Amino acid sequence: MLLIPAIDLKDGHCVRLKQGDMDDATVFSEDPAAMARHWIEQGARRLHLVDLNGAFAGKPKNEAAIKSILGEVGDEIPVQLGGGIRDLDTIERCLDDGIGYVIIGTAAVKNPGFLHDACSAFPGHIIVGLDARDGKVAVDGWSKLTGHDVIDLARKFEGYGVEAIIYTDIGRDGMLSGVNVEATVKLAQALTIPVIASGGIGSLKDVKALCAVQAEGISGAITGRAIYEGKLDFQRAQAEADRLTETDRP
Repeated sequence: MLLIPAIDLKDGHCVRLKQGDMDDATVFSEDPAAMARHWIEQGARRLHLVDLNGAFAGKPKNEAAIKSILGEVGDEIPVQLGGGIRDLDTIERCLDDGIGYVIIGTAAVKNPGFLHDACSAFPGHIIVGLDARDGKVAVDGWSKLTGHDVIDLARKFEGYGVEAIIYTDIGRDGMLSGVNVEATVKLAQALTIPVIASGGIGSLKDVKALCAVQAEGISGAITGRAIYEGKLDFQRAQAEADRLTETDRP
């Protein structure tokens, strides 16, 4: 089970939001590159970056901060990036800069043709982020709830050739209230590609709960507020996840 620290970028700073509210942001660091180094030193084997300004603007807005992180990380571990990625040129630029995986969220739902083209042009590098409440997908920074069923959409995108699905229960994100394990498992069981859990990890208990169902197809979990506020010791949590899922590791 891969635990993936989140570095959410707003105005060049590392922040965390509560339930996607840009007006409810807590700044945890003004040096995102140093934060990336910190998580690598704590044993992170992948980083999750989100350009929050980009997600709302529909185009990348924190490129300087992202490049500083990539300069710090080099080729030590893969970095995945989401937020405002709406066209093939942006994807190509991100990959050229050193991003390992590009996450497409709102654009995948609103413009599936674009996602299909992205999977064809950049196989192995495209992840879809599906954010849902009560099984229905939300878009535009969670501000709009669609009528799309999350499992139906995920199956469709799996057919396009996406590498993985990041599933976020938006009712729990940033609230430290626990992962929606049941919904995450249900989605993973419907797919053959990996599902990465996101939203709500608040303690080692949540990590253990996900490890217990890893075999259903859950390959990792993104964690943010809990590791920044000290409620979850990242190094200890990753070590415990490795111990619990040792037989599943390649």
